[in-house]
Amino acid sequence: QVQLVESGGGLVQAGDSLRLSCTASRSSYAMGWFRQAPGKEREFVATINWGGGNTYYTDSVKGRFTISRDNVKNTVYLQMNSLKPEDTAVYYCAAHRRPGDVPSGDLYSGRQFGSWGQGTQVTVSS
Repeated sequence: QVQLVESGGGLVQAGDSLRLSCTASRSSYAMGWFRQAPGKEREFVATINWGGGNTYYTDSVKGRFTISRDNVKNTVYLQMNSLKPEDTAVYYCAAHRRPGDVPSGDLYSGRQFGSWGQGTQVTVSS
């Protein structure tokens, strides 16, 4: 298990920006951000491979969100710009269940992620 702690959520207006942070106990895992709104399924938002050279995004956030990582600080970030009310959700950081390189097909859902943070609330008002 990788221990993960998220921070950076809050209440903002449409068009504003937030940056979420996730501090991990180890930095050799592919990482991801996922979100879940009340009464809805958890959905993939963005993922990044262990080295930081490959990133993946769900279509609804492309061009607005950026995932990045700092392996010295053991931290993954999600920069969220041009926020919309439909971005409102609890955002979770997760680590893949295996370290190092993993198939890119693993990085479009949370099914292969074995460690999860506690979540941070993002609320976007219109």
